[in-house]
Amino acid sequence: MTVAPWRDPSVGVEQRVQSLLADLSPEEKIAQLGSYWKRPEIGDAEGFAPMQSTFDEGRDPFEDAVQHGLGHITRPYGSAPLTSEEGVANLRRLQVAVTNGSPHGIPAIAHEECLTGIMAHEATTYPAAIAWGASFDPELIGEMAGRIGQDMRALGAHVGLSPVLDIVRDYRWGRIEETMGEDPYLTGVLATEYVKGLQSSGVIATLKHFAGHAASRAGRNHAPVSIGMRELHEIDLVPFEMAVRLGKVGAVMNSYADIDGVAPAASRWLMTELLRDTWGFDGTVVSDYWAVNFLQSMHRVVETTREAAVTTLRAGMDVELPETNTFPELLDAIREGELEVEVLDTAVRRVLRQKVELGLLDPDFDPATTGEAIDLDPAENRDLARRVAEESIVLLRNEAAALPLAATGRIALVGPSAVQPRSFLGCYSFTNHVLSRLEDNGTSVEVPSLADALAIEFPAATLTTVAGTDFTGTDTSGIAEAVTAAEAADVAVLAVGDIAGLFGAGTSGEGCDVADLQLPGAQHELVEAVLGTGTPVVLVLVTGRPYALGAYVDRCAGIVQAFMPGEEGGSALAGVLSGRVNPSGRLPIGIPRGMGGQPGTYLAPVLAWVSDGISNIDPKPLYPFGFGLGYSRFEYSDLQLSADEIAPDGTVEISGTLTNTGDTEGKEVAQLYLGDPVASVVRPLKRLVGFTKIALAAGDSARVTFRLHADRTSFLGEDHRRIVEPGEFRVRIAASSEDMTLEGSFRVAGEVRVVGDGERVLETPAEVVVGGDRPAPIVTAGAGADVTTPSAGQR
Repeated sequence: MTVAPWRDPSVGVEQRVQSLLADLSPEEKIAQLGSYWKRPEIGDAEGFAPMQSTFDEGRDPFEDAVQHGLGHITRPYGSAPLTSEEGVANLRRLQVAVTNGSPHGIPAIAHEECLTGIMAHEATTYPAAIAWGASFDPELIGEMAGRIGQDMRALGAHVGLSPVLDIVRDYRWGRIEETMGEDPYLTGVLATEYVKGLQSSGVIATLKHFAGHAASRAGRNHAPVSIGMRELHEIDLVPFEMAVRLGKVGAVMNSYADIDGVAPAASRWLMTELLRDTWGFDGTVVSDYWAVNFLQSMHRVVETTREAAVTTLRAGMDVELPETNTFPELLDAIREGELEVEVLDTAVRRVLRQKVELGLLDPDFDPATTGEAIDLDPAENRDLARRVAEESIVLLRNEAAALPLAATGRIALVGPSAVQPRSFLGCYSFTNHVLSRLEDNGTSVEVPSLADALAIEFPAATLTTVAGTDFTGTDTSGIAEAVTAAEAADVAVLAVGDIAGLFGAGTSGEGCDVADLQLPGAQHELVEAVLGTGTPVVLVLVTGRPYALGAYVDRCAGIVQAFMPGEEGGSALAGVLSGRVNPSGRLPIGIPRGMGGQPGTYLAPVLAWVSDGISNIDPKPLYPFGFGLGYSRFEYSDLQLSADEIAPDGTVEISGTLTNTGDTEGKEVAQLYLGDPVASVVRPLKRLVGFTKIALAAGDSARVTFRLHADRTSFLGEDHRRIVEPGEFRVRIAASSEDMTLEGSFRVAGEVRVVGDGERVLETPAEVVVGGDRPAPIVTAGAGADVTTPSAGQR
C-alpha cells in the first residue's frame, strides 16, 4: 500500500508539510487553525475563562464541528474530574472522531494548562509560578517542567499553556500568583529553563501573555496598558525574547490588554515583525481564549467577527482558541477577495509543521502512550514538589532567634491557612480551578494541611489549632477562641493569606483583583487580636501576592512568606518552622509597608524611589526584591573587577567572596545589580543582571565571578534604537536589591554602539569556585554557571 508523502516519516518535514498543504481544501485548511472545547457542565460557576457563557450557546456538536478536521482539542483533562484512565479514553474518542470524520484524517493537537503541573484530576500540584521566582533556582524549575512534560505526553497532550512571563507592576493585580515576580531577568532565566524542560519531554511550551498584560491600569484584569515603547522593551518584552531566542519555545499566546490602544491580537508589529522577523520565532501564535472575538466585542477595533478573523490572521495569529468562533468566516473572506490564500497557507503551514514534528502524522500515531491507569502523583513527583516548595519559602524576620521553634512546649496554630490546604494551591490547580465548583470539592490530590504537617513535625509539642476567621467575609466570631489559644501557648503560629479562585471566587487568581493590600476578609482583625495577647507570634503568610505588613512587623517574633507552595507546602513550611529546612527563598517581589501607594516595584528611577522634598508617600518596600534570611549567616567581601574600562562590545568580570559564617549548612543567592548613573534617557537606579544560588557548609567560602557583556548595559535610546552608551556603570554583588555591601564601578569607553536587533547578549554567566575544607555544590546560576571545587593545593 502506498503511503502518502505527508505520512512518511522518512520524508523531510518541510516536504511532508507542503505535500499535505497542497492536498487540502480551503475548508480543511481553515479547520487546522481552529479548536474545540468539549466541556461538561460542572457546578454552578459561570465558567473557566472570561465571558465564557457568552459563547456557550449555539455551538455545533463536536462531531459536526470536526467534519473538515481540527487544529486543537482544548483541555481534554482540565475540564472535569476524570481519572487518568477515563481521560485517556475520552481523548481517544475525540481523536477518533477527528480522524474518522474528516477527509484526510489529521489528528488534532491536544493542549492543556500546566502552570502548577498538568491540569488533570489526581495529578501532582506543584507550587505556583510566583514560588518558582522565590526559589531563584532555574535548574530545579527546569527539572519540574521536564517532569510535567513527561506526564502530559503520557496522557496524549502535546502543548502546554505555560509559562506566564508577565512582569508584575501593581501588587493589586489578581494574577500575580501566575507570574515569577517583578523582575524581567529573573523571569526570563526561569522561563527559559521551564521551556527547555517541558519541550525536552516532547511537549510544546506556550509563552503568555504577549505582551504587557500585567501592566494594566490600577491592577485590573484586562484593563488597558498605558506604557511607552521604551518601557515595553526594557521590561515586558525581555523574558519573551529570552525564552524565544534561548529556549526555542514553540508557541506564544497573545495578551488581552491593549497597549496604548492597540490590541495585541491585532498587532502585526508584535506578532510578526518583532516576534518572527526580529527574534526568529518559528512556532505558532495561539489566541488567548476568545481574544479574537474580543477584537469586535471588547476592544471594538473591528465591526464584525469576520473582520476580526481577517485582521488577526493578517497580523500573525495562527490558531483560534479555545474554539473556532470567527475563523469559519475566513472562507467567505477568501472567496470574496478580502483575504489572500497565501496568508491562510502561511498559518496552516505552521500548524502542520508542528503536527509533523510531534508525530501526529506518522502511520503509528497513538493518542496516548497507554490505555491503562497512570499514577499522576507518584512519590518522585511529590518529592520534587516538596523540594520546589522548600526552596521557595522566604524567611523575612527572625527576632532573638525565635525560629526554629522548640521541639516541645505549647504551640497555638491560628488562622485560615492553618486548616485549609487549598490555600497552598494556585488558581490554575485542578483543585481550585475545577473541583472548587463542586459541592463536595475536596482536593484533587492529597494535600496535608499545615495543622497536619505540624502535628507530624512536632510530636512532642502540645498543638492547639483554631481557624479564627475565613479568608473572606466579615465574620469575626472565631477570633475570641483564637485569642484564648494564643494566650495559653508558648508561641503562636499565625497562618493567614489567600484562597485562589477565578473571577472573584477567591482572594487571588484571574479576575481576583483587590482595591488595597490589606489582608483579605477579617484576617487583619485576627492578626491584631493575636498580636495583642503578648504571646510571641510567628506570622506565616501563604499568599499569591504580597500584602502590607508594616502594621505588624515590629510586633512579630518571626515572619515567614510562602507563595502558594503546592501540595507539599505543609511539609515544607513545617520543616522551616522546625529547622529541618534551612530557608533559602528570596523575594521575587517586594513586600510593601503600607496597604496603599500602589503601583511600584524596585525597577524605579530616582523620582519613583526618592520621597524627601517630593512626596509624602514613600514607595520603598518594607522588604525589598531579592531579600531573604536563613538559619545561616553569609558575609560578602573582596569585590574585584577585571577591568576599570571596557570597549562597547567588551566584557568585564565582577567577583566577590561569600562566606558562611553561621554554624549550619545553608544556601545563599548572590545577586548582581547594575546601575547607570548618567544616561541619555532616564534609567532605573538598579536592576538585576545576574544571580546564582550556592550551597555552603558552615565556615566555607565561595568565589563568585559574573561575566558581564557590554550588551547588558544597553537600552533604547532617544530614537528607540538599542545602544551601548559610554560612561560609568555601577555594579553590586549583593544579598538583595537594597544591599550595598559590595559596590564598584567600571566605564564603557569609546563611541555609542548600536546593538543589532535580535543579536544582543541576554545572559550573564557565573562561575563559582568553592573553597573551605568541604566542597559545596552550586545549586544553580542565573545563566550558564559553572562550578569548580579547587583541589586542596589550590585552596
